[in-house]
Amino acid sequence: MTGFTTRCCTSVGDRIVRLVCVLGLVVTPLLAAASGENRVRYAEIVANEQAYVVNADFDLDLNPTLIDAISKGVSLYFVVEFQIERPRWYWFDEVVVTRRLQYRLNYHAITRTYRLSVGNLHQSFESLDAALRTLTRLRNWRIVEVRGLDSGTSYNAALRMRHDTSMLPRPFQVTAIGSRDWNLTTEWTRWTFLASPVR
Repeated sequence: MTGFTTRCCTSVGDRIVRLVCVLGLVVTPLLAAASGENRVRYAEIVANEQAYVVNADFDLDLNPTLIDAISKGVSLYFVVEFQIERPRWYWFDEVVVTRRLQYRLNYHAITRTYRLSVGNLHQSFESLDAALRTLTRLRNWRIVEVRGLDSGTSYNAALRMRHDTSMLPRPFQVTAIGSRDWNLTTEWTRWTFLASPVR
């Protein structure tokens, strides 16, 4: 029987070089993921005389697949989902408010403009970046009347934004199943707030 031995590292310098290479392989993907992270950057609930409204900013990076799709005339739909729950110690939390806000983003090749629609309201932009800046900045979204929440009560709020693949044309829906490129979403952001309407 013949035995083989191999020297792992010939010097301290070789060990340092290998360590740096291994760290580079581990850290680089993490930094890439962090830089392209989709998230709720800021969210708050504000009370006015009539209602509670939500203000929020999102970090949403469209990947090359979605950018290519929209440039070819495919409409993209984004949904902002929001809910308020009342904590209960004796049972599941009570869902008090559930709201959805849907955006449609599409490209018009003739006018070379991007159009962002919310319901019957439309706004045109000369660039995709300008349209995305408006899409990811939510202001004064009315979510519940003042009388809908009990003053002085603590509630749990949750908010997220996602690309609604169910609104894509049928062939794209099939492609989107299980695809990270098409299923763009932020994680739910959750926080607690005290209901205290403006007097």
